[in-house]
Amino acid sequence: MARHDASELAQRLARDAEAVCRRYLSAGRREGGYWLVGDVRNTPGRSMFVRLKESPKGPAGKWTDAATGEHGDLLDVIRESCGLVDFKDVADEARSFLSLPHPEPEPDRPRLRTPSAPTGSPEAARRLFAMSQPIAGTVVETYLRKRGITELPGPEALRFHSRCYYRPGATATTQTWPAMIAAVTDNDGRITGAHRTWLDPSGVDKAPVETPRRAMGQLRGHAVRFGVAGEVIAAGEGIETLLSLRMILPGMPIAAALSAAHLAAFLFPP
Repeated sequence: MARHDASELAQRLARDAEAVCRRYLSAGRREGGYWLVGDVRNTPGRSMFVRLKESPKGPAGKWTDAATGEHGDLLDVIRESCGLVDFKDVADEARSFLSLPHPEPEPDRPRLRTPSAPTGSPEAARRLFAMSQPIAGTVVETYLRKRGITELPGPEALRFHSRCYYRPGATATTQTWPAMIAAVTDNDGRITGAHRTWLDPSGVDKAPVETPRRAMGQLRGHAVRFGVAGEVIAAGEGIETLLSLRMILPGMPIAAALSAAHLAAFLFPP
């Protein structure tokens, strides 16, 4: 059986968006061409709207929460309303709803184990960044200003997620915290990973968790970049460290490699 990727599953769900909403957002109701509900976790209310049919305003299945600025597709609705964490579980639930067969398990065979990213994959990193929103007016702005960073970067590299999953350990209950989401990119501008900094809801500091910073995806050789590299570029470790440098050198292109080891492996642009 061919494997249905995230994009195909989202498109199939969008073809029957109202049925998806009736199943997973049952606290809402249809009004015109939209499904209205309180939020993506199926809270009663009217601040979130899901487009049920394709229109000049956009494709079917896309949703926006006017109260929080969150947005996404119907796979995100399934994940949040069902309280799922792993994408495999989200995809399995979507396939069950669509009455699609589940992928056959691969036969056992010897495999070469290769190093993996700390968590997630490049595709998961791209989805997380796409789901996030600009940082203006959010706790990310508060956090950066507390660090003395008043010149805020644009949304190309840094965004905000209001309820980013944090897994303390293999057996611990998954939590959600506000987070600063940074795009890790290669020299061609392609997102290869993401860096998450979980924040206290007040924005005055990082979240009170054991490891408030984690990266996902392919990091080696890549970095979080601000500005377009020319003949000169400044490279370093932390995002806040490099943004502080940019306060006194506002035109300087910078690249945050996220750790000393990754800084040593950073591939400078030609």
